[in-house]
Amino acid sequence: MKNRLLKAVFLGLALSVHSISVQAQSVDNKKMEWFKNAKLGIFIHWGIYSVNGISESWSFYNNYINHDNYMKQLNGFSASGYQPDQWVNLIKESGAKYAVITTKHHDGVSLWNSGAENAITVPKNTVAKKDVLTPFISSLKKSGLKTGLYFSLPDWSHPYYDNNTRTKKRYEIKNDPKRWQSFISYYQTQLNELSSQYSPDLLWFDGDWEHTSEEWKASQTLDLLKKYNSDIIINSRLNNHGDYDTPEQGIPVIAPQNPYWELCYTMNDSWGYQPYDKAYKTPNMIVRTLADVISMGGNLLLDIGPKSDGTIPEEQIEILKNLGRWTSKNSHAIYETTRGIPFENYKGKSSLSSSKKSLFLYLEEAKNFTKIYGLATKPLSAKIVGDPSAVVTIDHNANKTLTLHFPNVKFDKDVTVVELTFDTPPLFLKDFKAEEYSIPEISENKNTQEAVYNIANMLYNGNNLLTSSGLTSDGLDMKIRKTSKTNPETLQWISKHAEALFETEKGLPNGHYSGMSALSKDKQTLYLFVEGTPTGPIALKGIKNGIARIRVAGEGTMLSHTIYNKLYWSDRPGIIYIDIPKEKLDKQMTVIAVLLDKPLELYREKVGAIENNL
Repeated sequence: MKNRLLKAVFLGLALSVHSISVQAQSVDNKKMEWFKNAKLGIFIHWGIYSVNGISESWSFYNNYINHDNYMKQLNGFSASGYQPDQWVNLIKESGAKYAVITTKHHDGVSLWNSGAENAITVPKNTVAKKDVLTPFISSLKKSGLKTGLYFSLPDWSHPYYDNNTRTKKRYEIKNDPKRWQSFISYYQTQLNELSSQYSPDLLWFDGDWEHTSEEWKASQTLDLLKKYNSDIIINSRLNNHGDYDTPEQGIPVIAPQNPYWELCYTMNDSWGYQPYDKAYKTPNMIVRTLADVISMGGNLLLDIGPKSDGTIPEEQIEILKNLGRWTSKNSHAIYETTRGIPFENYKGKSSLSSSKKSLFLYLEEAKNFTKIYGLATKPLSAKIVGDPSAVVTIDHNANKTLTLHFPNVKFDKDVTVVELTFDTPPLFLKDFKAEEYSIPEISENKNTQEAVYNIANMLYNGNNLLTSSGLTSDGLDMKIRKTSKTNPETLQWISKHAEALFETEKGLPNGHYSGMSALSKDKQTLYLFVEGTPTGPIALKGIKNGIARIRVAGEGTMLSHTIYNKLYWSDRPGIIYIDIPKEKLDKQMTVIAVLLDKPLELYREKVGAIENNL
């Protein structure tokens, strides 16, 4: 009897704990709802570092400039052209649903009138002589956008903080715990001010890597914030106390496991305003980056860096306005979506509506058709989002392959969105039978583009149809069997692109390239199959190798490439963008040959915060 009673008590406790856990999870999910649905936020790095256009805080920390000369920028920060309402209007026009502004970077300069001990502030210590944070937050709240505040945990200028520069330390915490506690009181006082004055929806911490969670008193800090807002959302940089992941600069190759994540990303190579940094990504690249992030179920936090007078550089305005053009046209396919379908089912970017009854395909090129494999549910309809006059036709065969044809579509200059609607959430098969064709079936297909697509798809699936077919390495003297029905255009394409088909193997796994690819036998040449007419340069992610040369296969034209977001001190590769001149595109399918410096090496690790800025 006693044992039964004990079992009942333990069972009751277990059920109670489970119930509390489920309730807590439900509360967390509820508070994260707006964040998950937002998809786009704007990051603002604004501080005295915009005066001379040097790296925010890191420039003195790394001794590129001494601390005294860095702080002289206080005398040049005027905010004379600052119009916070214009900022907010531009942010709203971009399609962003929230903004995150640097209230204080690692240099310790606060944008608001902080009363914390020894605080350096814009109202008290700069020529601006005014609180520049309050009017922006006020305008932001009036607009209906969510409020995010960036806050640096380290303060390299504060006398109570242990570190001053990379080579200069004020003291060891273990030797002076009282002084460290004074710093904790200082930064928590500032968080109290920000919480009580601005009621933020989100706190974006940075710099937590400098100390342990215990040293930061992270749990205590979180409790403090929750007193003001029990639903406060915290990013992942409060030493294991955050709600969502923040990969920085590098677009993930593989979607993060955390259902809540946000890529913080610069438009050029700098966070704050730097007049000589002209390495801006194009508006096209930024829209495609947003589509990439949406397809993986995340948010894009895109950075702007205003000038010291408070005006925003023209290049940044152009990018925001083009984003607004695309987000307003495709809002239905952006907000409240979830991550898309597996790459094996669709060789491109996609997402699903929250009800799962709409599938969105993001096309980065103008083309005649596309295919979805292993789709067990036939769609009710297909249309182009934002263009009611466009015609999309559907062919769903017995092998569960859906072919979408675009006979009358005016493709978007950046990304065209196709919406498939269903009665019930569609079923995508995992172990579907890959499409296979014989040589005669391929060569006798009157639709050359489809025949070529099928060759590339079979090759991607690890089935090189042309092995032992009579294909030669240079495409000359081929012994591929012909019949009276053979389509000569298909054979011409095979002959022209023989190097990409002769003894080549399956190419890149999911995430590295938004299309089909193959790899040479020695694994040193990557072949990218490019459909239709791309809207911009094609993109490669997560390639560790150096690039020896890139050319158009079958005709030899050398192509240049640009790498963005490659940090010289990090092993994380940047994004390789390859521009293909329109006159060099093959009307059936273009093949780009990328010669690597050694056999292919891929980066598929988790992309996290950058804890260094040399």
